[in-house]
Amino acid sequence: MSAATDASNLQDADLDTVLDRRSAWEKTKNLAKKQPLGAFGFAVVLLMVFMALFADVITSYDPEDISFGDMLVSPNFDFLLGTDQLGRDIFTRIVYGARTALLVGITASVVGAFIGLILGVASAYFGGTFDLLFQRFMDVFMAFPLIILALAIVSIFGGGVDKVILAITIPFIPRCARVVRSNALAIREIPYVDAARAMGFSHTRIIIRHMVPNVMAPFLIMITAFVGQAILTEASLSYLGMGVQEPTPAWGLMLQGGAEEYAESAPWVPIFPGVAITLAVFGFNLFGDAVRDTLDPRLRSQQ
Repeated sequence: MSAATDASNLQDADLDTVLDRRSAWEKTKNLAKKQPLGAFGFAVVLLMVFMALFADVITSYDPEDISFGDMLVSPNFDFLLGTDQLGRDIFTRIVYGARTALLVGITASVVGAFIGLILGVASAYFGGTFDLLFQRFMDVFMAFPLIILALAIVSIFGGGVDKVILAITIPFIPRCARVVRSNALAIREIPYVDAARAMGFSHTRIIIRHMVPNVMAPFLIMITAFVGQAILTEASLSYLGMGVQEPTPAWGLMLQGGAEEYAESAPWVPIFPGVAITLAVFGFNLFGDAVRDTLDPRLRSQQ
């Protein structure tokens, strides 16, 4: 009797698992139908992640190998997207360049947004003089366009991947802090925050346990929005010669080497890196918009 009961329970569990999978798949399809552009953006993001993780499998060429006998070869079966002025395979450098783009974009976005999250919530929670001084300090950084501030930072610290990450992270901090603070101001007035103070909880516990979780939606939205900006900023800095340095494969660096000189004689040199940058930024922006529409209750209620 018990064996039959156990078998029945296992069958029910298997059926529930199948139904859960079908339900998740149905939810995914419905979400893709409601957000087709977001689904396209997510597909671009997945493609970039796949390229970054499996670059060694996707292509057999070394992105840093120079071959003077294969300079400026047009696209063919051996070199799918042609070669650049140093004989390097453009397809390989684009694939490996996805690693650089994601490393800079994700690291700068997550670190900048996380610091902005803590500072923004703390500013809203403490208020008063601290909030006033903090906001004026943030206004100083907000007065500079992102690319200008990033250029100033790399001109001080120099180029390289780590310096570029730092240069892009710093301008992101006040942008995230300002958005998070506006949401945290409303949460500060909710009665359970006053109850936590009355119970003697420390400021750190109230901020981390009660306020931070309630501003995670705008925090996640800011991260997805920042990644595209970070990729574009990194490409701009590299194009100007102040970002990632040779021989590291980077899309902006590929444009610097051939965007102007070979635009007519070898158009594949600037076109394909430019397409890669455009698709990456466009994909992350579309994905960020879809995340915003999904997480923002005001937008979700209008759908």
